[in-house]
Amino acid sequence: MAHRVQHNADRTRYELFVDGELAGIADYRLTPDGVVVFPHTEIARDRRGHGLGAELVRAALDDVRASGRTVEARCWFVAQFIDEHPEYQQLLAA
Repeated sequence: MAHRVQHNADRTRYELFVDGELAGIADYRLTPDGVVVFPHTEIARDRRGHGLGAELVRAALDDVRASGRTVEARCWFVAQFIDEHPEYQQLLAA
């Protein structure tokens, strides 16, 4: 299966495609001071349990890191991912 994560700035979300089909999203909003707030992630019900959420969040956080911004994890899944992967903890906004 081919997986691709893309940043859809028009819809303020990251999208995960599996074999060309939308399989998951990570919504975000950008605060006036440049913090990327992740309030919600979702993987299609029939695609859960295969590590796709982690793949989506990893790609989104890597993109945020490349932009030089910080993150506020309001979504429990994003917060848990960062907690379990110390290499992303420096992205957390103060």
